[in-house]
Amino acid sequence: MSQLYLIIALPAASAAVLLLGGRATNAWGHLLGTAAPLASFVIGVVAFAQLSTGDEEALTQQLFTWIDAGAFQVEFGLLFDPLSALFVLLITGVGGLIHVYSIGYMEHDVRRPRFFGYLNLFVAAMLLLVLADDYLALFLGWEGVGLASYLLIGFWQHKDSAAVAAKKAFVVNRVGDLGMALAIMLMFATFGTTTFAGVEDGMGEVTSATATGLGLLLLLGACGKSAQVPLQSWLLDAMEGPTPVSALIHAATMVTAGVYLVTRSHFVYEQTQAAQTAVVIVGLVTLLWGAIIGCAKDDIKKALAGSTMSQIGYMMLAAGIGPAGYAFAIFHLLTHGFFKANLFLGAGSVMHAMDDEVDMRRYGAVRTVMPITFLTFACGYLAIIGFPGFAGFWSKDAIIEAAFGESLIVGLGALGGAGITAFYMTRLMIMTFVSEKRWAKEAHPHESPLVMTVPLMVLAALSVLGGVLLLNGWIVDWLEPVFGPEEHAELPVPIVVMTLLTLAVVAAGVVVAFLVYSRQKIDTVAPRRVSPFTKAARSDLYGDAINEAAFMRPGQYLTRSMVYADNRGIDGAVNGLAALVGGTSGRIRRWQSGFVRSYALSMLAGSALLILAVLAVRLA
Repeated sequence: MSQLYLIIALPAASAAVLLLGGRATNAWGHLLGTAAPLASFVIGVVAFAQLSTGDEEALTQQLFTWIDAGAFQVEFGLLFDPLSALFVLLITGVGGLIHVYSIGYMEHDVRRPRFFGYLNLFVAAMLLLVLADDYLALFLGWEGVGLASYLLIGFWQHKDSAAVAAKKAFVVNRVGDLGMALAIMLMFATFGTTTFAGVEDGMGEVTSATATGLGLLLLLGACGKSAQVPLQSWLLDAMEGPTPVSALIHAATMVTAGVYLVTRSHFVYEQTQAAQTAVVIVGLVTLLWGAIIGCAKDDIKKALAGSTMSQIGYMMLAAGIGPAGYAFAIFHLLTHGFFKANLFLGAGSVMHAMDDEVDMRRYGAVRTVMPITFLTFACGYLAIIGFPGFAGFWSKDAIIEAAFGESLIVGLGALGGAGITAFYMTRLMIMTFVSEKRWAKEAHPHESPLVMTVPLMVLAALSVLGGVLLLNGWIVDWLEPVFGPEEHAELPVPIVVMTLLTLAVVAAGVVVAFLVYSRQKIDTVAPRRVSPFTKAARSDLYGDAINEAAFMRPGQYLTRSMVYADNRGIDGAVNGLAALVGGTSGRIRRWQSGFVRSYALSMLAGSALLILAVLAVRLA
């Protein structure tokens, strides 16, 4: 298909028009910004149909020679294969719905065209990331996503918290990007190319150390973009951006980039057990880390952000398992895109009705005045906890089964995460929609307009029906040309028992949350005296404190020490030597006064001293 470039070009061109057009775009900028990703979605559907009905395993397009420097040559090409096809449809489909929703959500913002320009830039960068056929071109999209996230998280830069959150996201991601950049350099040094095909062809000949180093560097990059431990600290603060930004970051773009990178690089990890194990550990730790944080957050968006961290952890865990988990990592990524966009936009609908209040302790009984938002949000809730028949039931259960096939410890961790997910999401539902009314007097909640509720309805339907992707093993077969044949995990118990066990754990999480939050009055102000566990969860498990103690403070001390050494050591030596030379020359200069009488007196004194010295020697 020769028009693949339009998938990226349309939102990129729209972003250019909106960001350069100024006030001239005020009347129609939001319409252009929304039309661009929807048009890319249509082209993506056409390409998907061509790929699924044709004999080719991938559609490619070479656009131009990007870099030609001796032995280093990079062709700027696009790759539309089964993996990138699913990402394109998710990014443009869910992203397009978020754009439609934003028309209503940002209606009264004076900078609405600029906001849509940033959204388009975000989508275009993510599309370049998943369509590139070369790691270097992927890195271009990778950095574009980082830039767009910085602009969108800090969109309301008049708030100090938003400006700080944007800088934090940018800086933390630079750490991961360093790993990504080093990985690309290592690829070129080892293989002489950075194309996917070239790296895959050469992986069979590299040493174990090189493969492990490459896998770990790629994992570092993935941790930054996908907010995985230890680079997870930026994600919760990123909620300072407008809610559609949160939905786009969490459901269709930025946090999915790391999962894409690891699964796209499966041929690297299959050559190194150490790097695969590292991916599994990172995913397992993060899924529990994010779930625990979600249990204690009263800010509805931050509770959902902890949930995203946890769910991406499930995907990373599956990706690290290998051929038994690749397809299910992507399957859960897709279903998560449906229900997480639904949940974030539903949260935005509640906030829109509550005068931008985000504290769930000041909600309650919202279902009575926002029935559409409640019903659509409930679909996302049932999907994320894994209620039978809903999208998350099929995708997350498949990962839990693969985890048990990996090891008992990994399986129990994934299973425990499902129970904690059920707890914090049930808590969120009760505090927001079911419990007694706790609104502020000035709040007058009402249902959102159709431009916001229609996307919620579509996403709710996808949250219910997303499991059809697993029908007859479709998604596994679809991705087989990329990942190869699926390896079936060996479970310690029959699959029916495993499913019942998972449902029992989920039900336990729901019941515990119901008993805790429905039988006692919920205060409008969080209690100050809490257990150490709750205190730690409220503080994001001290992620910021750890970073400050381990990296920021030592970095400051190192910098100050280097400045002191430079000022007192290097500069001191240079300046001291200069002062010595200058002082010495100044003193010597006094001997050259230019007066003859001074020179004659000096000669006379010298002669006298010489005569006295000779006499002293002779007399001795």
